[in-house]
Amino acid sequence: MLELYLAPPLSLSSAHLLTLLFAATYVGSLYLSKYTRLSFSSRPSGGYGEPRARGGLERWRDDPDVIRARLVIVSLVTVLCCLAVYVVIHTISWGKDHAWYYTKVRLGFTLSSVESVYPFLLVPLLYLGPMYACFLGDRLPFQFWFSWRTDVFDTFVSWQGARNYILGPITEEIVFRACVLSLYHLAGATRAWMIFCSPVSFGFAHLHHGWEMYSRYGRTSTAVKNAVLTTLFQISYTTLFGAFCAYLFLVTGSIYPPVFSHIFCNVMGIPQMSWEMRKFPSRKNSILVAYCIGVIGFAVALRPSVFGHSSMYWQPGSRVGKF
Repeated sequence: MLELYLAPPLSLSSAHLLTLLFAATYVGSLYLSKYTRLSFSSRPSGGYGEPRARGGLERWRDDPDVIRARLVIVSLVTVLCCLAVYVVIHTISWGKDHAWYYTKVRLGFTLSSVESVYPFLLVPLLYLGPMYACFLGDRLPFQFWFSWRTDVFDTFVSWQGARNYILGPITEEIVFRACVLSLYHLAGATRAWMIFCSPVSFGFAHLHHGWEMYSRYGRTSTAVKNAVLTTLFQISYTTLFGAFCAYLFLVTGSIYPPVFSHIFCNVMGIPQMSWEMRKFPSRKNSILVAYCIGVIGFAVALRPSVFGHSSMYWQPGSRVGKF
């Protein structure tokens, strides 16, 4: 059964409010319990531009028990956000018997055969330069310095790995991409707003890391500087990355390509071109060429027409879309 909304069934103010609620709930849940909250000494010593040693009674974000508790709570919050989208769709839908199906489609829990593997190749293409540097250092799979135990098992099969490369990216993409964009689309938001403005909440959701860095660096003037600069960079980077993932979600109608892109970026980290050139001075030009090819190829591959199909979020001439 298909539905066509001739006018946005949800107001933009409601979409804004729910977006803020999702972001506040996701971040706020990390501080609800003593098991998820971080704790620092009231007078931390050391720092001086470097992370200080952890105190015996302190709770830091990389402590296994903290990670476990936080993964549980953000997983529950993610389910609640999805249920909130279901309630909205059930309320405004003509075919209430199909509300679960509509919710699944709106949240992008689908992957059509038409999409193939193309959307999953965009971020690896962007990282062509860093991957070429890994190749030069024999760090790619099946090369000499690659270790399945160290680079795969020890990386992913750990609490930090589960947070950084599995549940963290999955829950963030579902909440800040699928849930947020589905509501903005129902509110008739333009594509430009959904791509460039909706990720702002995702970027500012990382603001709380500044307090942790300030405490870890000893709460000095240097700690303030490090925390501010790092937090500003993180907000800018995550907002820009969020815009890409928002576009990828809209043009494919699936949450899986953004999740994969998020995981891939977390695994690769921030590109270090200058460091790689210093490490391989005889390959400076080839590293630069690899970076340029990756960035230019990525930009060309982002064109909607290259995807070869349209999703419910990317229908020509339609703002609200249809079921």
